[in-house]
Amino acid sequence: MNKILSKKEVEILLNKERELYNNFKSSSLKLDMSRGKPCPAQLDLSQGLFDVLTSSASVKGVQDYRNYGLIDGIPELKVVISELIEVEQGELIIAGNSSLNLMYDSLQRAMQFGIFGEQPFNKQNKLKWLAPVPGYDRHFAITEAFGIEMINIKMNSDGPDMDAIEEAVLDPAVKGIWCVPKYSNPQGIIYSDAVVERFAKLKPAAKDFRIYWDNAYMIHTLEKTDAEMMNILLAAKKYDNEDIVYMFGSTSKISFAGGGIAFVASSPKNIAEIKKHMSVQTIGHDKINQYAHYLYFKNANNVKKHMLKHSKIIAPKFEAVLKVLDSELKPLNIAAWSKPRGGYFISCDLPKNTARRTVQLAREAGVIFTPAGSTFPYGRDSDDSNVRIAPTLPDIEDLTTAMRVFCCAAKIAYYEGLLN
Repeated sequence: MNKILSKKEVEILLNKERELYNNFKSSSLKLDMSRGKPCPAQLDLSQGLFDVLTSSASVKGVQDYRNYGLIDGIPELKVVISELIEVEQGELIIAGNSSLNLMYDSLQRAMQFGIFGEQPFNKQNKLKWLAPVPGYDRHFAITEAFGIEMINIKMNSDGPDMDAIEEAVLDPAVKGIWCVPKYSNPQGIIYSDAVVERFAKLKPAAKDFRIYWDNAYMIHTLEKTDAEMMNILLAAKKYDNEDIVYMFGSTSKISFAGGGIAFVASSPKNIAEIKKHMSVQTIGHDKINQYAHYLYFKNANNVKKHMLKHSKIIAPKFEAVLKVLDSELKPLNIAAWSKPRGGYFISCDLPKNTARRTVQLAREAGVIFTPAGSTFPYGRDSDDSNVRIAPTLPDIEDLTTAMRVFCCAAKIAYYEGLLN
């Protein structure tokens, strides 16, 4: 807000917003924007996955895929995924449907067995982990579950603060970092080549330090063409440092959120260690689902074309959110929000000490957003300002209503703060 308001002026503005808010409450809204879920129209794009396998279809590639084996994934799909993420097939494991599961398991193995002969994490002293913020709440939940202390790292417009990271990893207690490098969650930031390069040549004090490179939105553009980003594994090889990174991904927002395929890519040495432990955990993943994905997509280029269909569905939803924010909050000059080129979220920074109140008011009016603070470790945003907005699931009409409720709630929280 550009001018200093009198108490009377604030009270008038607050009462106006409260009247609008009460109208929303009386509408009995039930809208959920708490998570980045694909909408039904997006899921319908992959409905053909159910058609590629029939009772008479062959599910025999290098072996009968109805049987045990091939713990690291079927070779046909490895060709597609390796081309998509620019890694060698020997640097890749294709598993079940959840990349989050792979991340959890990777940390669990480090806790229980150690990495490359180093002492298991659970036998070491206090452990630390770097957490770029705002960030992904489910990442933070994993390290919190294992009792690892998380250290906030500020996100800049081109990625995490690398000066802070390079200093932090001089501490041998620092064992890893969470990264969503492309269309980051929640801001939609694309790590610059300079940032990726600095990650690739990082020399931490801990030999068992690993970069958890969650490339969840690797080809999830909102535009007609996808943005380019340097491949960290290729970059790390230049410095003989490829062991430092685990690259994760999945088709959860490409095919089916609950029935896609997930993968981890890394150096051959890391892959061999993962397979060694994974062979005790399972005799093989769902190869029939892997084969269905291969038959449906056939090659990496078709996957990219498929994602442009997703973009046509969800890009207008992002535009709708930004339109409401521009019309409702921009004139007041009290908030800032990201305008991502891809991914699944918009990050909104509200006035200090108003985010929790805003989300609470929205919930009481029937619109659920991700809890304020979720984009920070332990759910603690010291400024109480950041809210993650997930535009993909609702239709545009409901989305517009939800954002009008959000903006109304944000203004109420702001005006209440001025009076207090």
